[in-house]
Amino acid sequence: MHYAVVVVGSGLAGYSVAREFRKRNKTESLAVLTADDGHFYSKPTLSEAYRLGAPVEELSSRTAEGMAAQIKGEVVTGTHVQSLDRASRTLHTSHGPITYDKLVLALGAEPVRLPLVDDALADHVVSVNDLDDYRRFRALAEGKRDIAILGAGLIGCEFANDLLHAGYRVKVLDIAPLPLSRLLPPANSQTLYDALQQAGVEWHLGTAVKSIEPRANGVTLRCADGAVLEADLVLSAVGLRPRTTLARAAGLEVAQGIVVDASLRTSDPAIYALGDCAEIAGLWMPYINPIGPAAKVIAAQLAGESATVSYGAMPVIVKTSVCPTVVCPPPAAEGSWQTSTDDAGVHSLFHDSAGSLRGFALNGACVARASELAQGMPKVLE
Repeated sequence: MHYAVVVVGSGLAGYSVAREFRKRNKTESLAVLTADDGHFYSKPTLSEAYRLGAPVEELSSRTAEGMAAQIKGEVVTGTHVQSLDRASRTLHTSHGPITYDKLVLALGAEPVRLPLVDDALADHVVSVNDLDDYRRFRALAEGKRDIAILGAGLIGCEFANDLLHAGYRVKVLDIAPLPLSRLLPPANSQTLYDALQQAGVEWHLGTAVKSIEPRANGVTLRCADGAVLEADLVLSAVGLRPRTTLARAAGLEVAQGIVVDASLRTSDPAIYALGDCAEIAGLWMPYINPIGPAAKVIAAQLAGESATVSYGAMPVIVKTSVCPTVVCPPPAAEGSWQTSTDDAGVHSLFHDSAGSLRGFALNGACVARASELAQGMPKVLE
């Protein structure tokens, strides 16, 4: 089977490129390949579905058939891409070879797997990275009471907030001393810590998990500080890494992610990449905001136009309803945080050595200032 444009991946990044391309080109053949069922859904909703009262069966907004009709192309589901032959422009898949004129990699990222989790713990320790994962997590959590979350980063904190709303008892474990310590300055981290603790989170920070042992109806977690904890189910949220195996095996340039230029083109001029699998100008940005501009630039290139991407400041909304939080992480630059607290909450501003605002972190009602602050900041990439 041959297509003018093949997109590998049916997440927001993949479908965004397909839709934008179809706006510009009404006739050329287009296919989206996906290993899952191809349903379209909002991935950020997964970490707040309980609070929103969203049943699992209602989380997808379109089926694969609906998406195929929208993009006026094909959505090929249950298809695993096994290898990429760049010379012949051929994808070798579980459903046979597929050739292309142009290829877009929207492979996403995969959860970091802890070495202490083996097959015996498969139904006790789970990660949530897509809708299928979430369906399984919800099924395993049914009837449970105590859930331990490994990782106090963005996903860990959001799920902790959501599980509290569903009535679960929640423990959060991390080697860091405070939640979201890689994104937030200490005052904002402490504010989030206090709010989630008051809401019911049991924190176990500053220590590593040394072992997880299955027991009747759950697991026992043993920590480096001597703590022994029990849980009915464990959610692992210790981080993500870009999916680069396919690209690396095909000889594309790969660093942390698949390396692309300002046109989102890889080291092969017939192949583009975007989303969580891609790295541009040394930046890996596993967030929603960069996807829209990147999809439009790739679609323009696929349609024969010239375009380059430009990213303004992109605040990250942390979906912790007990403590509204927004952060715009500063780049790797010399500078310092200045923090103040008032009735509106905690607001921290990062200024570089020249005195320019390069980042901010906000808790509480002062998150309303995020858009105003972002507009006054230099672009992340131009």
